[in-house]
Amino acid sequence: MKHRSRARGWALQALYAWEQKGGDPAEAIATLSDLVTNLRVSPENRPFAEVLVRLVATNLPRIDRAIEESLTNWRMERLSVIDRAILRLGTAEMMFVDEVPPRMAIREAVNLAEKYGTNESPRFVNGVLDAVMRRLNPEAGPA
Repeated sequence: MKHRSRARGWALQALYAWEQKGGDPAEAIATLSDLVTNLRVSPENRPFAEVLVRLVATNLPRIDRAIEESLTNWRMERLSVIDRAILRLGTAEMMFVDEVPPRMAIREAVNLAEKYGTNESPRFVNGVLDAVMRRLNPEAGPA
């Protein structure tokens, strides 16, 4: 589990850098590769980080739509880059990584928000991802 948490952190950093470079889906994995090459990323963390970055890049319109449908009084372009990247990671996990329970994906995203976001980020991320989870799985109920 520790490896997956660290992999999420590396994936977040890659998505942040990727969006700063323009967010071209074809460049997402290259951005992660550059990060892995230039920083000391453990080989155990690389595969899951790559899965997450690839999922976000290849499913970006679908992921963003799920997030946008769950935002209240916000637009994607108004979100900070880091909050947007965290929401995309959490949503990608809930939508496409079956072995990660949705509530765990939310918890991990909140942890990333605590580490990398503002003071308001954890609560915001939790609320949006909870709404995404309820839209994806109406039987889930509130967190």
